[in-house]
Amino acid sequence: MVPDRTAHNANVQDKPATAPRGRKPRLADRLRCQLEEEIATGQLAGGTRLDEAGLAKRFGVSRTPVREALSSLASAGLVETRPRQGAVVAGLSLSDLIQMFEVMAELEALCTRLAARRMTEAERTQLEQTLQACIDAADPARPNDYYDANLAFHEAIYAGSHNAYLAEQTRQLRNRLQPYRRTQLAGLGRIETSCREHAEIVDAIRQADAISAEGAMRRHVTIQADTFAELAAHSPEQRTAVDSA
Repeated sequence: MVPDRTAHNANVQDKPATAPRGRKPRLADRLRCQLEEEIATGQLAGGTRLDEAGLAKRFGVSRTPVREALSSLASAGLVETRPRQGAVVAGLSLSDLIQMFEVMAELEALCTRLAARRMTEAERTQLEQTLQACIDAADPARPNDYYDANLAFHEAIYAGSHNAYLAEQTRQLRNRLQPYRRTQLAGLGRIETSCREHAEIVDAIRQADAISAEGAMRRHVTIQADTFAELAAHSPEQRTAVDSA
């Protein structure tokens, strides 16, 4: 029988969540962020049942934000609905994740190559501002702050590609990988290294060097995959998170 982890206690009110700057995250966003982290770290393994009523009781909320959070996770491919079980955590093997990171590296590399060619001066300035925000948030004690700044950095590049279809496909895969990309920031020195990689990407885009920009982004995302794989190899919980398919 698949274990039902929904009865574990947690205080979602104190949990940071990704949201646009200047707007307080909705309760559903906080719930989604909490569940994402538990999926990535193995607290909620593949196949674990996610009961709306149980989650509502656990977090001390109504079922409405729980339903919204589960819907968001389902859209990202992290949760699936099964007959007679309802919502369950989708199972992904480590091999699946590595392959997804490989595709992500190519999608983001293409976005970056196009951005180096197509970004307006205003967009380049905005990208530099997102880089500065990453630098300001580069504190290992505040990984969620850095992750939010990191999302804004990558989003600026997607938009700068001026290819709406490519940007949408990239966002969809990014959302699927989001909890695992967040987890890899726990690697020793990873946040500081990520900032340096961002700076290399911005330098290439500022010089309109599309080939160098593309290569820098590809390396950046590939390193994320390598870091996560190393963390999974040394953490029984994280290996469970990706080997329960």
